[in-house]
Amino acid sequence: MTQTIAPRVRTLVLLLLAAACALLTGAGPASAHAAVTGSDPGQGAVVDKAPARITLTFSEPVALSDDSLRVLDPEGKRVDTAQPATVSGTTYAVPLHSGLPDGTYTVAYQVVSADSHPVAGAYTFSIGAPSKTSVSVSGQSTDDGVVGWLYGFGRYVSYAGFIVMAGGAAFVLACWRRGSGVRPVQRFVVSGWVALTASTLALLLLRGSFTGSGKVADIFDLSLLGQVLQTKSGAALVSRLLLLAAAALFIAVLFGAYARPSPTTTLTDGASRRQPDPSEDAEQKRDLTFGLSIGGVVVAAGLAASWAMSEHASVGLQAGIAMPVDVLHLLAVAAWLGGLGALLVALYRAPADTPVDAPAVRRFSQVAFGSVLALIATGTYQSWRQLGSWSAFTDTRYGQLLLAKIALVVVLVGVAWISRRWTGRLAQTVPVEASAVREKERVGAGADGAGEAVAVGDRDARAESESGLDTDERPGTESAGPAEPAEPAEPAEPAGSERAAQLARQQAARDAAQQKRMRDADPNRFGLRRSVLAEAGIAVVLLAVTTVLTQTEPGRTEQEAKAATAASASSSADEGASGALTLNMPFDTGGEDGKGIVTIDVDPARVGGNEMHVYVERPNGQAFDIPEVKVEFTLEAKDIGPLPVVPDHIATGHWSANGVQIPMAGDWQVDVTVRTSDIDEVTVSKNAQIG
Repeated sequence: MTQTIAPRVRTLVLLLLAAACALLTGAGPASAHAAVTGSDPGQGAVVDKAPARITLTFSEPVALSDDSLRVLDPEGKRVDTAQPATVSGTTYAVPLHSGLPDGTYTVAYQVVSADSHPVAGAYTFSIGAPSKTSVSVSGQSTDDGVVGWLYGFGRYVSYAGFIVMAGGAAFVLACWRRGSGVRPVQRFVVSGWVALTASTLALLLLRGSFTGSGKVADIFDLSLLGQVLQTKSGAALVSRLLLLAAAALFIAVLFGAYARPSPTTTLTDGASRRQPDPSEDAEQKRDLTFGLSIGGVVVAAGLAASWAMSEHASVGLQAGIAMPVDVLHLLAVAAWLGGLGALLVALYRAPADTPVDAPAVRRFSQVAFGSVLALIATGTYQSWRQLGSWSAFTDTRYGQLLLAKIALVVVLVGVAWISRRWTGRLAQTVPVEASAVREKERVGAGADGAGEAVAVGDRDARAESESGLDTDERPGTESAGPAEPAEPAEPAEPAGSERAAQLARQQAARDAAQQKRMRDADPNRFGLRRSVLAEAGIAVVLLAVTTVLTQTEPGRTEQEAKAATAASASSSADEGASGALTLNMPFDTGGEDGKGIVTIDVDPARVGGNEMHVYVERPNGQAFDIPEVKVEFTLEAKDIGPLPVVPDHIATGHWSANGVQIPMAGDWQVDVTVRTSDIDEVTVSKNAQIG
């Protein structure tokens, strides 16, 4: 039966790992956890004169670098003059050159949010009037490429390594102390430590490129590494490495002194027998267990805090409460899922002479139940804090992933309940199995004694028959021939003792194999194995969803950003409905240099006072001056007008007039008279809804 189980186990584990990797791959890059909630000038705004600075407001504090805020002119050249600075709270600004020409400008930002995730984006605004721009505005963030994928994978490995290391060690100390001497369990815990250490070093190297250029070549840039060490995320990663050194010492004691067997005594027949556990040795064992438990909890809590102090829990509402809650949540996950992995290893890989027993499984069931209760309490608080409303469950990506996580936890708890039933049945069969083993040992011992006596007799008979001597030539008989001097006897070779030891080892191996086959044939133990394997598979996918969840913008932040964007769009729509009127009219006066385009901007294009701007450009887009520009407004449906407006010359190709009165809403005809010389002029017209 063991031969049938092993291929199925390997196939199922490979499928589960493939599903987890596919989930991580399809998750995409880490979403921004800080969102732009306001800007001045705003998205798509058209301003009359060049602003002195650009300001951006985020939903939470962000970290700035020299190139965090960049302003590019229509040709793609930078027009900001200094490093960005904090104005107040979550508002940041960068100054601009004075006297910027008209056209469309691009504002690009790349910052790091307070929960360690990069935020990048861009938008445009215009001075005077919109124009063509050579700047390519891309929504791609620096974490979209290979570096982003490697960083996300490193985060998954770090979470998995912590869960395996902390949960496996907790399983040994709290549930199955004999497991400290089981080699597969030792390898399981040590592999978690190695994975967490390697992934932490990788994240430290990747961090600078991940939050900066996103280039693979910058991974080993020592200057970027120095900048990372000065950030909150860098400090958290370095703290994690220091705590991993303490964790290495803990693991060495757990699988060293703690796993060492009790002293043995050598009997007169040369055999070794384990002494009964004396009270002094038991007290030392209890003290060592207590010390390891306290030290392990402190180290595990410190490692969990290295995530809490640099991610979601460190910013937003009630950060002082959220961080310890996050630590408790991660410890509960490790105790449950890591202990589950250690139990799976023990069920499949533990040697025959040290099987995991029903009491150990029952104790783990109790630990898992307590962990689930802790997860429910801490998870409820975290959900409220990160979502803020019921609608965020379905309207945000964070809420949708959280629903998937909750569903997986429910399924996992259901499978764990099945495992608990198998544990109860297994506990009922343990007394019967123990008595059967004792009876087998008693019968086997008697058979071995009889067999040994028979073997001795057979060995003597074979020695006589193989010697080739007649009866008369045997020692103790007389011979007719002359007696020859006897040769000295050679010492007997220890072949018998070596052969006996070899046979004993072979018999022990056969007994162990038979015992393992008998144990594997137990339907209760087989059922427990399958249910625990299913739990472990679901746990792998659950860990993948959790990792993606920690890289996703919280629902509360996403909804705030959507509300700010909607408010801005609504404001722009209102302005568009009532004004922001722009009319482009080509003209040709017929004379020399008489062709061009005249643009009329009326703001807010509603009843009452308005501001009007007139721009004159050549066909190639270059502004130029003409002798005279006149504008008239006529509402033929109401027989109003023409209302003349003579704008003032402001700059080359730019005229302006304030207080232009529109007495009534309607479909107004706008006539523009353009004179390019003393005798060359033309009037062009367009209709527009005003008011």
